[in-house]
Amino acid sequence: MTPTPDESVPLDERITGALVGAAVGDALGGPVEGHSPEQIVERHGGRVHGIVGPWHGDAWRTARPLAPYHKGDGHVTDDTLMTHALVRVYAAVRDHLDAYAIAEHLVPDLMTNPRWIPELEAEALPLHRVFLAEKWLVTRLHHAHADPREAGVGNIVNCGAAMYMAPVGLVNAANPEGAYAEALDVAGAHQSSYGREAAGVLAAAVAAACAPGATPDSVVAACLSLAKDGTRAAIETVCDTASRYCDYESALRPLREAVAPYDTVGPDYRAPSLGARRPSRLHAIEELPVALGMVVVARGDYRHAVLGSVNYGRDCDSIATMAGAITGALGSPVPSDWEKAVAEASRLDLHAPARTLTEVTREVFARDVRRRRSHEAAFAALGGFRCSD
Repeated sequence: MTPTPDESVPLDERITGALVGAAVGDALGGPVEGHSPEQIVERHGGRVHGIVGPWHGDAWRTARPLAPYHKGDGHVTDDTLMTHALVRVYAAVRDHLDAYAIAEHLVPDLMTNPRWIPELEAEALPLHRVFLAEKWLVTRLHHAHADPREAGVGNIVNCGAAMYMAPVGLVNAANPEGAYAEALDVAGAHQSSYGREAAGVLAAAVAAACAPGATPDSVVAACLSLAKDGTRAAIETVCDTASRYCDYESALRPLREAVAPYDTVGPDYRAPSLGARRPSRLHAIEELPVALGMVVVARGDYRHAVLGSVNYGRDCDSIATMAGAITGALGSPVPSDWEKAVAEASRLDLHAPARTLTEVTREVFARDVRRRRSHEAAFAALGGFRCSD
């Protein structure tokens, strides 16, 4: 049975649910990232049902290819570090963002402000933790002085921008079209092609999930109304497949089979194909369609969607980050024991970014209302407005 949509969940709770939900999903997915569902079962003696330790146990400091990162035990990864960094950009700008805001605020934040990095168990610059696709931001915007609107061109095409785009959806709560447009602008500094498109659609999904009465079906419908090319086709195919299942166990293989024709990485996640991560109008990142598919399978339930995403394997920290953000925005509660464990293990106040973003979101909406009214007055003075309209 599909849960009845809860229209009473207020904005602050949806923002908190989305940001906390994304961080917890990230932490649960991190230790099994890069592996198949079958490998996960073999390693853990069954499906993962909560926080687990590093894949290589106590050898995490030297085990390749993960060393020196302590993935597991409730540690968030770069998905959450980048999400919180984008919230800080909103806190500085206190308005809608564009690619220039990434150059002027996010890049210096990555380069100059040491922070606690859970996977390193030390204070370090975020730049020293993020993946090469995120280091691209610094290379292109700080060192190469690229136009921020075009800096993403040439980067490997992956989920690097989409994984931290939930704040854009939250600032544009209940306005998926606005979220999509803003995220495309922001992500232009980081990604191109279907990587940039995924960032726009993820933001739209989160914005749509914030609408009163939103359901997984309404979220998917909003995504399909905006998504282009291979991204749209992948979401449609995966979510159609997902609608036939009500538990993630039976959906794991069908969802992978549904997204495989659009995924450039190939069957071996740790040995990508020669065509992997290149621009294309026919392809899509794997993470977003699968995350939406898990939300559909789970009927919007946070725990079910996140555990499905985690046990899917492959890039499951990012898949669970996205599924967690969407279901959290829908109002499905994050398990308190998971939240507490991740906050303590990662030494993070998971609620502080949500409080900040809620305040900024209200300010931006008030500014949007003033801008709309100013435009209405100007348009009416031009004779463009008629009472019959």
